[in-house]
Amino acid sequence: MDTKNLATLVAIIETGSFQKAAAQLNYAPSTVTSQIRQLEDELSIKLFEKVGRKMELTQAGRDILPFVRDILQNVEQINNYQKDLSEITGTLRLVAPDSIFIYLMQPIIKEILYEAPKINLVFNSLPSEEINQAIVNGTADIGIDCDKGHFPDTVAHLPGRPFQACLIASPFMAPAERDFITPHQRKAVSMILNEPYANYQKGISAYFDRKDIVLNPDMKLQSIEAVKRSVMNNLGIAYVPQFSVEEELKNGSLLRLETELDDKSFPGVIVFHKNRWVSPQMELAFRILQEQIEVDYREYKR
Repeated sequence: MDTKNLATLVAIIETGSFQKAAAQLNYAPSTVTSQIRQLEDELSIKLFEKVGRKMELTQAGRDILPFVRDILQNVEQINNYQKDLSEITGTLRLVAPDSIFIYLMQPIIKEILYEAPKINLVFNSLPSEEINQAIVNGTADIGIDCDKGHFPDTVAHLPGRPFQACLIASPFMAPAERDFITPHQRKAVSMILNEPYANYQKGISAYFDRKDIVLNPDMKLQSIEAVKRSVMNNLGIAYVPQFSVEEELKNGSLLRLETELDDKSFPGVIVFHKNRWVSPQMELAFRILQEQIEVDYREYKR
């Protein structure tokens, strides 16, 4: 059995389509189709079936997937045996919400690639509520997230550096509308957000409920940058990690609004699968995360 065919199967599952897997692997689409047919013939099972206009993994495909991942991990272990970090190969898949990826992960990614230049580093920006599932189903090795306080049984979680969040508005917001301390208010302004399930977002929602401060319905956008631009244009307010708006607060393009949560910290968290092999590139990522965002992996090391 050619392990390249197994790798192609995993790539299809992780990218969501034959075409995207072909692009990721630098194969012709016909090569991907041929590899899957060969694998189906060798295993005497059907791996994909057409549902509507999409090809979906069959139950048999889902059943064998853990074994496929184990085989590929074992091959990677053999290929990296006694190699220095600068020589190791394999894939490292990281996931984080948009705000963490844009404002915290750049130096971490740069350091990982500096120390292990031959690995395939895949980084995906995911909504916070999808990160645990990405770890469970194996489409990600390490997730960097805000701590939501609950995790699947198979997900290990390590505390990261806590962060503060702040309520922001446009400097053009009328001064009379900037009070978010006085209780029992009805305000004709919307909360603009891109991470409705993040712990800091739940924190500000609970604060408004406690204060009986009622806003217009939320505006939900796809990215932190879209949120910031909308607030700058006075379309609403937003509660965001402070590290994501330091520059705008400094240059005056955004205004910080006072709340009683200004001194509150929200914990960060690093998540990974409890039962999967920790590869050399994962060990490297944990070390760099420990150095740069104060993750303590030593207590968990096996």
